[in-house]
Amino acid sequence: MANTKSAQKNHRKTIGRTLRNRSQKTRLKTLAKKVKTLADEGDKEALKAAATAYVSAMDKAAKSKLVHSNKASRTKSAMAKHMVA
Repeated sequence: MANTKSAQKNHRKTIGRTLRNRSQKTRLKTLAKKVKTLADEGDKEALKAAATAYVSAMDKAAKSKLVHSNKASRTKSAMAKHMVA
């Protein structure tokens, strides 16, 4: 357990950040699954909307350093391949 007031505050901040980060990462995974399933189904309109939402969310996650920028680029490229296929 934290002994000083600053350590206690840092512990509280860490808990809040962890919850926020976890929810954002879960959202990214859900969006990725949605894009993959729509790519398999072949619905072009819904696929384009889902891919746009995913790319936007991934860019925001990379901007806030939740996800490494190279990983964001790599996954966006993979989503683009799903769009073409």
